[in-house]
Amino acid sequence: MRLHRLELTAFGPYPRSETIDFDELGADGLFLLHGDTGAGKTTLLDAVAYALFGAVPGARGEVKRLRCDAAAPELGTEVVVELTIGGQRLRVHRRPEYERPKRRGEGTTKSPAKASLTWIGGPPSGQPAEGLTRIDEVGRTIQRLLGMSAEQFFQVVLLPQGEFARFLRADTAEREQLLERLFDTGRFAEVEQWFRDRRTERGRQLETRRQAARELLARLAQAAGMELPEEVSADWLGDTEEAVDTALSVAREAEAQARAERERADAELAARQERAERVRRLRQAHAELARFAAEAEARELRSTELVAARAAAPVVTAHAQLDRLAQQRSAAAERESAAVSTVEQRVGAADRPAEPARVAELREVAGQLRETAGELSALVAEAEQQERDQTRAHELSELDTTLRERLNAFDDRLAALPARRTELREQLDAAAEAEARLDAAGVKVEELTEQHRAAQELPELAEAVRAAEDQARLAIDEHQRARDRSQELRASRLDGMAAELAADLTAGEPCTVCGSSEHPRPAEPSLLVVSEANEREAEQDERAAADRRERAGQAVHEAQSRQQQMLERAAGQQAEQLRGLLVEAKAELDRLSELAKARTELASALRSVEEEIEARTERRAAVERELAGTRAELDTLHRTMRERAERLAVARGDHPDVAARRAYLLAGAESYDVLAEARAALEEAVRRAAEQRRAVETEATEAGFPGVSEALAAAREPARLAELERELHAAQLAEAAARAVLAEPELADLDPAQDVDIEAARERHTRCRELAESTVAALRAAERRATEVTALAERLRAEWRALEPAEAEFAELSALTDVVNGRGQNARKMSLRSYVLAARLEEVAVAANGRLRRMSRGRYSFVHSDAAGARGTRGGLGLDVLDDYTGKVRPAKTLSGGESFLASLALALGLADVVAAETGGALLDTLFIDEGFGTLDADALDVVLDTLDELRAGGRVVGLVSHVEELRQRIPVRLRVRKARDGSTVELIKG
Repeated sequence: MRLHRLELTAFGPYPRSETIDFDELGADGLFLLHGDTGAGKTTLLDAVAYALFGAVPGARGEVKRLRCDAAAPELGTEVVVELTIGGQRLRVHRRPEYERPKRRGEGTTKSPAKASLTWIGGPPSGQPAEGLTRIDEVGRTIQRLLGMSAEQFFQVVLLPQGEFARFLRADTAEREQLLERLFDTGRFAEVEQWFRDRRTERGRQLETRRQAARELLARLAQAAGMELPEEVSADWLGDTEEAVDTALSVAREAEAQARAERERADAELAARQERAERVRRLRQAHAELARFAAEAEARELRSTELVAARAAAPVVTAHAQLDRLAQQRSAAAERESAAVSTVEQRVGAADRPAEPARVAELREVAGQLRETAGELSALVAEAEQQERDQTRAHELSELDTTLRERLNAFDDRLAALPARRTELREQLDAAAEAEARLDAAGVKVEELTEQHRAAQELPELAEAVRAAEDQARLAIDEHQRARDRSQELRASRLDGMAAELAADLTAGEPCTVCGSSEHPRPAEPSLLVVSEANEREAEQDERAAADRRERAGQAVHEAQSRQQQMLERAAGQQAEQLRGLLVEAKAELDRLSELAKARTELASALRSVEEEIEARTERRAAVERELAGTRAELDTLHRTMRERAERLAVARGDHPDVAARRAYLLAGAESYDVLAEARAALEEAVRRAAEQRRAVETEATEAGFPGVSEALAAAREPARLAELERELHAAQLAEAAARAVLAEPELADLDPAQDVDIEAARERHTRCRELAESTVAALRAAERRATEVTALAERLRAEWRALEPAEAEFAELSALTDVVNGRGQNARKMSLRSYVLAARLEEVAVAANGRLRRMSRGRYSFVHSDAAGARGTRGGLGLDVLDDYTGKVRPAKTLSGGESFLASLALALGLADVVAAETGGALLDTLFIDEGFGTLDADALDVVLDTLDELRAGGRVVGLVSHVEELRQRIPVRLRVRKARDGSTVELIKG
């Protein structure tokens, strides 16, 4: 990850817009952000953190107050950062939530938080070209590209003020929480949780089985009727079963004896009850005969009453018929009177003849009225047609008005359509012309886009050319130095060649140069001895420098060629100018595209207008023809209606219309018909009533009664008749039954006065029955108890056998769970997660020791401890320091301020290396360290700067944030933060 540019507006203490070019700041790989305490240096790192993750590190992130109080109300708070992650350049824009003044009225309103991510140079695979605008999507994408969370980023890239030293001084629990945030130990926590859940589940299952066994034992004791001892064993279970079997045998013997006694009591009670029943029947028969003799006179009176009532029954029937006929005569008289009233109401005096008396005369008058009504039938039809013609005339009048309005509407619309047709033809011509110019406009946009892209690359290419030229000059200088050194070594070797040959001389042997065997003064070597190997090494260095010089020259040539190519593409125009031309060209292309797209719609609209003109012309002609036919039909209809109205006026007379007069005549005829029918019915009812009265008198005389009233007095209701018959018949049956009982042979030897003792037999029978029932119940209970105890005992033994392996398995699982979770037999009290974190901490200590020993001049090194904590607390995350001066290991909290800073910095850098490797070895090109340098002396500061200087290897940029003046003297200040005297505003000053 490499930062390129940071823009912040109204953020923290900065009231205006500020821009930081990290490419310029990090040109040397190490830069200092300098300023007084409280000037706002840390805020710049907060802005980077907020842009990437939407949060700021440390305690400042808990306040969530990011807007500058001194900013202008109309100026929005926002942060923009441009960076490269994994070769992908992108731009992140964030706005926090803050209160702003309302645009209308007084007070403030909340401006919502926003975030966007824009890809520079094209999106990666699977990402939308337009970028991302949702806050959660932006956060997830940044975290995925970086390969680390916000906590890891703050510990690896942004070492915040006062935060990275916390890891050194943290206790075991706090260090564990921090390591869990930095390293993904979730899968090991899941393993621990899996064991705990497994133990809980198995424990629940085992407890369920234990409870089942306890319930079986309780049920068995309850079934056996015994108390549970404190310790239950198999012997107790066997004794219980034996006791239940013994009780069952005793119950069976008692039940057999009680059953025999009950059978003897049953036989004796049955014999006595049978004799008592025969005595009772004999006594009842004698009583029935005595009562029959006493009621003889009453039975004679009831028999006489029954004979008279049966003789009077025909007279009663005939008299009832006479009553019905009298009622019919009264009803007929009422109907006749009502019919007379109806005639008087419906027929006027002028049309009503003299009052007729006979039925034939009434029917004759009704016929005359009906005949007159028949003559008016034809005129009624004409009256109905007159109403229909009036309705039709009204409809034709409305249709005439509607058709005239439609003609006017057609004329108005037809007058406006030619102008619309002309307008559409002009627009269609313009669209066709735009379509013809579209290709040329597109080519122009492409050319301007290519020129603009080339113009944008020119500054970067110019920088690349300058860098390549600088590298070429350095390569030339390096080659020249290597060449000079090679020549110097060659000359030195030639100068010292005599000494080299003299070194091979041996006394008494000839010289290889002069051949003399005497060597009076051999040459002595000089202080600088150059061997052949030294000369050959210098020649190789010269050739390597020459190669680098050639490659640097080639790089300059390539950079200049690329620059020239982009200059030619840009055609000598600036990027801003080309941007304006490109915007205009795109706008023109969009305008032509819109016009060209509308061509098809315009052509369709033109055809629609022409078709509408033709259709409306035809429809107007049809309306004119329909209007002429309507007016002709209306004139004919008016003439016919006038002639018919004259005939109908004569026919209706004084009535509203002909139909009303015809209805009047028909109603009168119907009234006379009803009156004739009612009068005829009345005459018939009078005749039938007289005949029935004579028939009643005849029936009474024939039944033997002096008159009708005596016969009606002797009559009885059907229920009374049935009652008399039933009483007489019952008395006869009772007498016959009593005499039959007395005639039975089995009662011949009995005395009605005899007394049979049943109560003593019944009491003995009850006692035997109750005893038998109780013994049967006891036997059934004993059998159920034995069956239930046997079944429960078998189930209990099976449950005990199944519990043994389950208990052993749970004990093993529980012990293993305690070990995994740092308890039980785990001597170091380290959970599995703590064990993994301890391994990571050990890696961190190894990675940090190199830097700590170098910065402390070999005095200090980290020592990782996996011992258990005090009073049995968890261990494995101890971190102490070994002091080589004393050879003792002591807590890190005993270090001085400067030593703590060195140790914290070394630990933070080691932690950064391990976290980077853990997240996939992501290349972290930018690192920030905020404050802490003020605790170091000059020598320690030199060592720290040398260590930080090593971090620049491979192109990494290290930014220091400090107010220490000595750092200002050692590192070029690229950016200075200054606060106004009143403390209200902050500004950035580039060095």
